[in-house]
Amino acid sequence: MTIFGWILIGLIAGALAKVILPGRQGGGWFTTLALGIVGALLGGFIGNAAFGSGLQEFFSLQTWLLAIGGSLIVLFIWGMITGKRKA
Repeated sequence: MTIFGWILIGLIAGALAKVILPGRQGGGWFTTLALGIVGALLGGFIGNAAFGSGLQEFFSLQTWLLAIGGSLIVLFIWGMITGKRKA
C-alpha cells in the first residue's frame, strides 16, 4: 500500500473514531484527522507486533479494524491530555 493509501485510511479512521468517541478533546477536526493518521500507523504497528500482520490492503477488514482501533487509542489518550478539566 502506498503512503497515500495510509494517509487516506488514517483520515477516514480518525473521522470514524471521532464519531465513535465523541467528547471534548482538544483541537478541532483537523487535529482529529491528524491523530487518525497517527492512530492508523499505531494500529498497524500493534497488529504487526501482536498478530504478525499489520496494515495490508486498502479494502481489507483487518486493515480497517486496526486503523480504527489505533485511532480510538490515540484519540482517547489525546482527550486525557487535553480534555477540559473542571476546577
